[in-house]
Amino acid sequence: MKWALISDSTCDIRTMENLAPDTFFATVPLKIRVGEREYVDNAALDVLSMVEAVSNFNGPTSSACPAPEEWAEKFMQADCVIVNTITSGLSGSYNSAMVARDMVLESHPEKKIHVVDNRATGGKGAIILWRANELIAQGMEFEAIVEELEALNKRTHCLFALSCFDNLVKNGRMSKLVGFAAGMLNMRGVGCATPEGTIQVMHKTRGDTRMLAYLLEEIDRRGYTGESLMTISHCDNEEASLLLKNAVQKKWPGSKVILLPCCGLNSYYAERKGLILCF
Repeated sequence: MKWALISDSTCDIRTMENLAPDTFFATVPLKIRVGEREYVDNAALDVLSMVEAVSNFNGPTSSACPAPEEWAEKFMQADCVIVNTITSGLSGSYNSAMVARDMVLESHPEKKIHVVDNRATGGKGAIILWRANELIAQGMEFEAIVEELEALNKRTHCLFALSCFDNLVKNGRMSKLVGFAAGMLNMRGVGCATPEGTIQVMHKTRGDTRMLAYLLEEIDRRGYTGESLMTISHCDNEEASLLLKNAVQKKWPGSKVILLPCCGLNSYYAERKGLILCF
């Protein structure tokens, strides 16, 4: 039996090591449009050059999710397929994957395909996929894996800290009032993914020191004990992500924290210096 772990490109990983036997990992890219130019969010993308192009462009920019046919091509390559997508609250990627799932199952009803709407973005998808790989390696049945992954999805938190909200506001992902206030005051907006998979700004602060302190407090408030894996995705902000990693490991000795450069789509919305934290 062949397994596939498939994600859209928002999981912030391009490859996966130590794959379970008869298992492959692949991503389906989203796209970022800057005027007449389209950037494909795959391993060949120079993310920081794209971020710079977006920043310097005066006209409209946008993003686009994968077409169902792109998903279906990957689904056809395995008997059992576990899929991760960015939150359906902000993107059409989940709906596109579900259309592809129905297409494939109509012609190949023997296949098993489950799509996880991770209600967030970034490293949360990586956490789900890494756990799926572990369970496949253990020989767990498809239905049991799905059940465990959905439970993991519900209990995994996603926080963010952004210094710019322009692309979120311009593309209707958050209100103009929230984005305008944070941008004009040169503040960091710290927030979370809601249970519905939308964006909620919880706090505004000035400077990295106060921002990181608030994130640590919020991690603690959400019951983190250091036993579960944490990811910190960053858009050209390794310094702050390292500071946060060290602070977490000092407060929770033995905790495992993985730093991930943001993919193209997450960099487009988080913008330069943005952080996305999942645990």
